[in-house]
Amino acid sequence: MTQADTLIHAGHIIPVVPRGEVLENHSLAIADGRISAILPREQAQTITAAEVLDLPGHALFPGFVNSHGHAAMSLLRGYADDLALMPWLEEHIWPLEMQHASAEFVRDGAELAIAEMLRAGTTCFSDMYFFPNVVADVAQQVGVRCQLSFPIFDFPSAWGADSDDYISKGLALRDDHKHSELLQVVFGPHAPYTVNPAALGKVAMLAAELDLPIHIHLHETAREIEDSLAEHGQRPLARLYELGLIGPRTQCVHMTSVEEDEIALLAEVGAHVIHCPESNMKLASGRCPVPALLAAGVNVALGTDSAASNNDLSLPGEMRSAALLAKHGEGDATALPAATVLEMATINGARAMGLQEDIGSLEVGKLADLVAVDFAQPETQPLYNPVSQLVYATDAEQVTHSWVAGKALLAERRLLSLDLDDVLTRANRWAKTIVSG
Repeated sequence: MTQADTLIHAGHIIPVVPRGEVLENHSLAIADGRISAILPREQAQTITAAEVLDLPGHALFPGFVNSHGHAAMSLLRGYADDLALMPWLEEHIWPLEMQHASAEFVRDGAELAIAEMLRAGTTCFSDMYFFPNVVADVAQQVGVRCQLSFPIFDFPSAWGADSDDYISKGLALRDDHKHSELLQVVFGPHAPYTVNPAALGKVAMLAAELDLPIHIHLHETAREIEDSLAEHGQRPLARLYELGLIGPRTQCVHMTSVEEDEIALLAEVGAHVIHCPESNMKLASGRCPVPALLAAGVNVALGTDSAASNNDLSLPGEMRSAALLAKHGEGDATALPAATVLEMATINGARAMGLQEDIGSLEVGKLADLVAVDFAQPETQPLYNPVSQLVYATDAEQVTHSWVAGKALLAERRLLSLDLDDVLTRANRWAKTIVSG
């Protein structure tokens, strides 16, 4: 190879696959949206490129995959803090959404969230919220990769009347975007306690027919388990398994209350778990047993949840929290090493979405979804182990560049496809509207 669209010379490249590998003074070439070469810098001198970036103090790594969130809820950041999950939802968030959720609200909130995520190194995110068609438009305009989990509830909202209506609108959205290079539309039944058994069974059947993932909140709190046992005589995971909802396409979000036989079931069927440590800690929802899940062979990815319950969308912070929470909870400093946590934030998220052949690691032939982080700062010096430094010492502010399919979306911390001033102006306008009632 002698030509490329973009050639990046980096101090370090962290490919994620193989685990823990770090390439020093290497270069990465991008051609036609994909990684065309990774090689020592001296060998890259033979490559000519339209754009050449020299980043000697930086590390390149695959863009973060934020595997669970509700982007538009960024407009509710800090609105109802320091509450448990159900009072937070039932007394504050759901009433506010009934009053304000609209296509305009979702567009403005999604742009705010995407701006924050891009500046924190996320190049692919999963979103579950009302008006997913609006988020689809925003993601395509910005150029960011997105899994749209269209929400399904029994109760009405501004976007749907009942479970059948949500499913119908979601399938239409899927048809509209099934050939998109950036978007993937999947089923998003909210939770076992907000969707009736018949609708859950319908989702299971349609997902199998269409070979689509299912993204669902599951075993989020002890109360959810207790209520399910009282009403159905079964724990939620067992109920969903009997309905055909748990399988290799299922993304189980939270899973803070899990027994040994449930871990074995998840491993057996190949289901995925999405861990949201900071949201779970803030809402006191519980702790996902990540080391036990990984030891059993369950794929565990990382998500932020919404900015209304986190209160940020930073995967660097989420990685650090995940590692420390596991070590503290297990009483074992080796419980969740840095390289494993980095996999959870990258390749494991890609696996959960079925995108592992294209994103999640820096390998020749994969899509060029990647990020550069500046290690030449006081917070990350001296540098002994780049993987450890990325997980334990790097903040979102050190992310300087990002690309999706080879297209630059962030350069020297400047967003290239979003007007940040305009985004912030609209966000502040919503705050005034919400406060005024």
